Order: sequence, then C-alpha cells, then structure tokens
Amino acid sequence: MDISSWLERHADFTPQKTALRFAGTAWNYARFHARVRALARGLKRELRLQRGDRIAFLGHNHPDFLTLLFASARLGVILVPLNFRLEAEEQAYILAHAGVESLFVGPGFAARGEELAARLQRLRCVSLDEAAPLGLSFAALLGEVGDDTNPHVDLRAPLLIVYTSGTTGRPKGAVLRQEALFWNAVNASHMFDLTSRDRVLTVLPLFHVGGLNIQTTPALHAGAEVVLLPRFDAAATLAAIEEEAPSLTVLVPATMRALVTHPRWPETRLESLRMIACGSQTVPRELLDAFHARGIPAAQVYGSTETAPIAIYQRAEDALAKPGSTGKPALHAEVRVVDAAGRPCAAGERGEILVRGPNVMYEYWGDEDATREAFDDGWFRTGDIGYRDAEGDFWIVDRRKDVIVSGGENIYPAELERVLGGCSRIRDCVVVAGRDERWGEVPVAVVVPADPQLSEEEVLALFAGRIARFKHPRAVVFVDELPRNAMGKVLRYRVRDWVARRTGAV
Repeated sequence: MDISSWLERHADFTPQKTALRFAGTAWNYARFHARVRALARGLKRELRLQRGDRIAFLGHNHPDFLTLLFASARLGVILVPLNFRLEAEEQAYILAHAGVESLFVGPGFAARGEELAARLQRLRCVSLDEAAPLGLSFAALLGEVGDDTNPHVDLRAPLLIVYTSGTTGRPKGAVLRQEALFWNAVNASHMFDLTSRDRVLTVLPLFHVGGLNIQTTPALHAGAEVVLLPRFDAAATLAAIEEEAPSLTVLVPATMRALVTHPRWPETRLESLRMIACGSQTVPRELLDAFHARGIPAAQVYGSTETAPIAIYQRAEDALAKPGSTGKPALHAEVRVVDAAGRPCAAGERGEILVRGPNVMYEYWGDEDATREAFDDGWFRTGDIGYRDAEGDFWIVDRRKDVIVSGGENIYPAELERVLGGCSRIRDCVVVAGRDERWGEVPVAVVVPADPQLSEEEVLALFAGRIARFKHPRAVVFVDELPRNAMGKVLRYRVRDWVARRTGAV
C-alpha cells in the first residue's frame, strides 16, 4: 500500500466529493484518482520510470503538482520540488545533485525550463502548459493503457527530496519516505481536528513542506477539500476567504502581516475560518493578536523540512490560552531539550531541541556525513534553541547557528528582534553577529526603516531599560529590503555578508 491509496479509498466512498478547486475548476475524488493513475501509466510507459528514479517540478501551485506527487507514490518514484524563486544556477545544482532527468514545468516557466535543459544535457522537460510547448506534453502522458504500478512499493519507499531553504549556504536534500507523509497527516489531523468536512485554503508554495504537508496532503488523507491559489497575494487571499469559505489555512509571519495591513482586512468576512496555523519562524505577538481579535485562533506549529514538518503544535484552545508558545509534541513524535553535553534540560532551561518519530526524514540525499551529524542516537538535531515550561509547552528561542556568543555570554537574536519589531518606525529587521576584537562577537541590527528619518541613535535607544546592556546591538545598518526565502525566513548568511561589506566588522 502507498499513499495514493488515500485517493483510491475516497474515490470508492465519496466519488463525487470535491477534492481540489483551482482557478474556477473543481476535481472530485473520482476524477483526481483517475488522473493520478493515468499519469502513472504515462510516467512508466513514456518516461520508463522505475522505483527510485527522480523527477522534479518547477512552477507555481497547480493541481497537477499533486497529481504528480501521488502518481510518483504509486510507482515508487521520488519527486524533487524546485523552489521557483531560486536562480537557474541554484536550481541546476539541485537537479544535478539529485540526479533528476525529467523536469515537469508549470505555466509561465518555459524559459527557465529551456535554460535548465541547456545547462544539463540529460535533462528532458515535460510541459504542463499547452500554450507554451516545451519538450514533452503533460497531457500526452495521460492514458488508459499500461501498468500504473511498480513492484516493491510501500510506505517505506522514499517519495520526496525536499531541499532545505539554504539560509546558511548550499542546500541539502532531505529524503522523506511515504510513511513520513502518512504520520505527518495523522499528526495534522490531531492538531486541527481535521475531517472530511473541512475546506483548506492553500496559499503557501507546495515546493515547501509547510505549504504541502501542514494541511494540503493531510486534507487529502482526511477526504477534505483543498482550494489552491497559484501563489500568495494578499488581495486574492482575502477574496478567496470570502468566496470559498475555507475552515483552515496556513500562514507565515510575512503573509500574516500582508493580510492584517491590507486595506480590505477590516471589512473581509472571516467567520468561516475556525483556526489558522502559523510558524516557519518566531511569530510576532501583534500578528497573533490581530487574528485573535477577529475570533480566529492562530495556532503555532513547529518543525522543519526534515520533520515533514509537524513536530510540535498548539491546538485551537491552546493558541488562545498561551499565545507565543509552539505547544506540545505532536501525537506521533517525541521531543526533548538537551544541553551542549546532550543531557536533558530541566523545565525552563534552554537547550537544543531534538525530535524523533516516524515523520522524521530518512537521510540527506547523497550526504552520509551530513546525515550522521544530523542524528544523535536516532534523535534529529534541529539546531533550534528552546525550552519546555512547567506545563509541558515548548517555546522556541532561536537557531543554534544564529546564537551570538559575546564574551562567553549567549545572545539570542530573536530577543533583540522582538524589541525592534515593536517599533512602528521600523518596517523589517534582523540581528546578526559582527566580529569584535574584544568580545569575539557582538550583535549588529540590520533595519529596514518605515521612517526615513530614523537614526542609529534612536534605534539603539529602544533597548535601554528593556534588556541587559551586554545584549544591546553595537551598530545599526540600514537597508532597503531584507533577503528572504519563499517561506519568509531571512537569509541570514546574506545579511552577514552585507554587514561585512558595509562595516568591515563581520
């Protein structure tokens, strides 16, 4: 049995129930399952794909990305979702590293597909856009003749190689087995009380596990309905909430802020939403409050590419009772906090968060050393710093790699960023380490001002009397915009490069 059996069972029980809505069209479970089987036949017949072969998808959110995912599951093929925001060189690296020979290209990406095919001689393209022919036609792969399965395919078969966001350099490919998606879906069902009666609005990119696996694949496991937007747009998202009446959606701080600051936010009817999930990074309290003020619990979820991603979460009642916490370990995951020596931390003591469970990745593709370093006796080392309070709820403090060690003291950038984020004259901010001859490292604030008259002295004054003096930033760098990945995370390694060039202090 593989995860395409989810669609097969729902097609048996409720064939006419809507599975997907996209751009004014609807697919019921019977049609969706039939399309998956038809594509699986074409992948095997025309592309000769066998168990373990790798294929990739490049494009905005599209129903046939999900068709490709479940067809891959039937055949034991491994899908590599490409971040469409990367440069061609970065995408070519991923394709070569994963050994991809077939690239499925969504509408609007024909030129990039041609460029990648020119860079990688063995790469063949399959176009989803009939109006922009490129290589093979996706429609030509759909057929009723041929076998649609491969032998020895079950939940232990790898299904996804999802490349990490690259916030610290070259990305690594996290291999997720089908069982990771299954157990992740079970965890999601508990987090959201997810049932076939739900309607999920997906606005985050499916190439990331956040957009794909927090609600989208769990909804299809539950027999619910998924409404897909090609990509996030604040106006389109607010309109979709009113018109499609979803019960659930997933947002990150950047998209939350875009919604609550949009002119239509106060007048948009949101009563269909019974909760939202949010995460990817520390969520500012004012964003949580903005949703809570509208009667919508904003429940935080914690995890990573390597955990599929659901590892820790709040349920709706927890979000309202303890905003800011990431909640308790998922129903089918173990979580602990350890110190630098690997010893368990007491309640309230900060340490590294470790995760173990069937949702955790199998390995980093083609990188035994990185895989070995990522695990400690079966526990995945997240690299995140946090603690567990007396009630068993987890709080995330910062990334281990982002912690600034100044004169032997740990300084957590997120603590300083919360101060900066509370200033209305600052539009965006991040704190990174700068080198210092005396202290080793010192904090440097990188600020996108909302007020062009904002001075360095005024920024530094924000910290007076609020946090310990040794934690205060020693310098401020003003920029027009911060580099972010598709999930809204700041690319800190790029910011550190900026600081080095502008101040010579990193």
